[in-house]
Amino acid sequence: MGKRAKPEEIIAKLREVQVRLARGETTAAAARAVGVTEQTYYRWRREYGGLQVGQAKRMKEMEKENARFRRAVSDLTLDNQILQEVVRGAADRRSQSFKPFTTPGCGRSRCGRAWCLRAPSLPRDRPAPLDPALARSAARR
Repeated sequence: MGKRAKPEEIIAKLREVQVRLARGETTAAAARAVGVTEQTYYRWRREYGGLQVGQAKRMKEMEKENARFRRAVSDLTLDNQILQEVVRGAADRRSQSFKPFTTPGCGRSRCGRAWCLRAPSLPRDRPAPLDPALARSAARR
């Protein structure tokens, strides 16, 4: 694979090929004279045809910025999906562990009042202690 040409070099070569074509040379001969293949000439003409050097530079900068934004959006989308799965998992655990019971003040079984129903609290995970000696004492609790 050859070296990549900069936008200003590409535009200069396209102009030179246009001049040679105006003189009556064939496309293949004009492209070879500037050091590119005919296929490369047509690809460059499709991408850069009619652009000024400043416009071509700006277009390349925009393409790089667009690629960076696409990567950022895909990373954030992945993070969002992971967080949604975690939230769904927590909600599933809560709904599975919800066993309504009557409060001592109510005394009636199957009371329909919302303030009589409670959900037992979920067990709380403790963060791991940093000190190994504390880890042994935490395991005894």
